[in-house]
Amino acid sequence: MAIEDFEALVARAEADPAVVGLILSGSRAREGMATEHSDHDVYVVTADGAKPKSLAGRRSTALDVVVLSLGEFRTRGLPGDAYAWDRYAFVHCEIVLDCLDGEIKELVARKATLDPDEARRLTDESLDAYINSLYRSVKSHRDGRAGAAHLDAAESVGWFLTALFALHGRVRPYNKYLEWELAKSPLGAPHWSLPQLLPTLRRILADGDLPTQRELFARLESSAREAGHGEVIDSWGDDVLLLRP
Repeated sequence: MAIEDFEALVARAEADPAVVGLILSGSRAREGMATEHSDHDVYVVTADGAKPKSLAGRRSTALDVVVLSLGEFRTRGLPGDAYAWDRYAFVHCEIVLDCLDGEIKELVARKATLDPDEARRLTDESLDAYINSLYRSVKSHRDGRAGAAHLDAAESVGWFLTALFALHGRVRPYNKYLEWELAKSPLGAPHWSLPQLLPTLRRILADGDLPTQRELFARLESSAREAGHGEVIDSWGDDVLLLRP
């Protein structure tokens, strides 16, 4: 049923002169991730000022359709956009329709990768936020506040992942696709591999284990310094000593 609905949507889009692009995202666009419950996540791009005849944004068990003008699509998911959190939707997506001689493909490629300046800025920002949450967790451990330590440890994981992927010039995947992403496109170093990284994150999320947090920080500190981000770490002064094993 879902496939029939998606194929009907594609047919309507192809016949509508207002439509200039159609992108399939979500599990259906990522090999091996779709299940019987997966819908089709679709972005329909229309020419600026044009109104599609038979297409509208809607959400059902079969389809999740977002309709955007070309102008809106240009900035969708990029820094400063209200939907910047949605950027990973365009990583590994499938371009079903591109009526602009490759422009849709170029716009998607821009969203799917971090340029060097953007990667450096995002690494610095998220690394600093990660250290902040980690520092709070370590202090709470020291002061006997186990609950607070656990919560800050859990909060640090998201910042850690953003920093880690930005450090490699990549957009952080949604949690649902983290294992799939690491298996498909490893980050290189063995300690960032799926078999090593995921158990570490799970342990931190489980109880905020302090030695595990410190071990993870040591790995990231080494990688960050090698990539030229030592200034962010050094800005924490002697406090950083609390974070190391």
